[in-house]
Order: sequence, then structure tokens, then C-alpha cells
Amino acid sequence: MSEEIKKFFKTYTDFVTKVTSDPSMDLESLKQSFIDIEKNSDIKTPRLLTAALGLGSETGEFVEIVKKMFLQGKPPSEENIFHMKRELGDIMWYWVTACASLGLDPYEVISENQEKLAARYGEKFEVERSEVRKEGDL
Repeated sequence: MSEEIKKFFKTYTDFVTKVTSDPSMDLESLKQSFIDIEKNSDIKTPRLLTAALGLGSETGEFVEIVKKMFLQGKPPSEENIFHMKRELGDIMWYWVTACASLGLDPYEVISENQEKLAARYGEKFEVERSEVRKEGDL
């Protein structure tokens, strides 16, 4: 590797370190973050962390199957559909864990999502409504 490339990566690594939060770099700061969140809210931090990591990884596994079907010629076979079904079950497990960690009723989360999307789209999806949203429409 050239010295120029090494210097670039060293400079970038130093930059990344400067703009990274303390809890992302230091175990004691991370522990304090957990303590602060639990002290100042009803959030169950271990469950929320479990849910977030699990949702990311299980969603990635589901996406991997879809990627291979659409981009690499993997057939939409019963086996692959069953595999996706299993991953969706795992996603659901972590989703419910997230709801529990935040003290949310899963039914209410779904209902609120339905209300949000009905307000955004009405009876039919329109691209413009998905791209140009009203203020506060998350």
C-alpha cells in the first residue's frame, strides 16, 4: 500500500475517532449511558439492545435471501420461502422484544402505523406522497 493511501486512512481514522461518542469508545461511558437511560425512563436497556441488534441481524438474513433471489438467480423455491418465513418469525420476536423494552403495546404500535399511513396515502399509494410529506410525518 502506498504511503499516500496509508496517510489517508490514518487521517480518516483519526477523524472517525474524534467524531465518535464516548459511549461508543469507552466501556465505562457505555455503562453510564445504560444507567442514565434506565434511571430517567422506563426503557429496559438490555432488552432494547437485544431487540436492536437482533432486528438488524435477522432483517439482514431476510434481505440476503431476497438479494440472492433477485440478483443471483436463487429460485423462489419452497425451501427459500420457508427460510424467509423463519427469518420473519425471528424479526417478529425481536420486534415484540423492542415493544416490551419500551413499554409499548404491539397492537397499539400496529394501529398507530396504520393510522399514519392512512393519513399519508388515503386509499391508494402515490409516489409523491411518499416523497413529499407533511411536517411531522415521520
